[in-house]
Amino acid sequence: MFIETETTPNPAALKFLPGRQVMPAGTREFTDPEAAEASPLAQALFDTGEVTNVFLGGDFVSVTAAPGTDWSQLKPQVVSVLLDHFVSGAPLFVGGGASGIAVPAEESLTVEEDPADADIVAQIHELLESRIRPAVANDGGDIVYRGYRDGIVHLQMQGACSGCPSSTATLKHGIEGLLKHYIPEVTEVRAA
Repeated sequence: MFIETETTPNPAALKFLPGRQVMPAGTREFTDPEAAEASPLAQALFDTGEVTNVFLGGDFVSVTAAPGTDWSQLKPQVVSVLLDHFVSGAPLFVGGGASGIAVPAEESLTVEEDPADADIVAQIHELLESRIRPAVANDGGDIVYRGYRDGIVHLQMQGACSGCPSSTATLKHGIEGLLKHYIPEVTEVRAA
């Protein structure tokens, strides 16, 4: 088995591609060792002592290193953990399956939506799924919809993108520009 590694716009994160499916559906982010207890893979990565974030995507794992960590020393450890996991066929999650484990659903909205905006919200979701999420996944992360109200779209960056120095520029210039172009009612995008 060969695991490819890609850099991300976030200098603290690397994207690892095992050449096989990681998550059967959705994504999952682990931001601390306690949350990682749900996944033997994520827990093993946190056990290196130098990992601050693990993000599981459809065909990749993004790992964010602690400040001051030398990737030349951590990278072989991460590759070893990933190889051990995928070669052994170990389950991704405690209990064996990933069913029901995905990006937090819309019930965790940060703003209360107006039912009259349902058409606008549907358009936002369509653009997020078709144009934005695939681009963000290429950089080792994901984007989560957190609500729309009064022209403002609330989004949350995850994975390699959550702590990226360019995430604000991505939200304000890239995503905001795209949404405003296709949906005139959108006036601003804010990080949730």
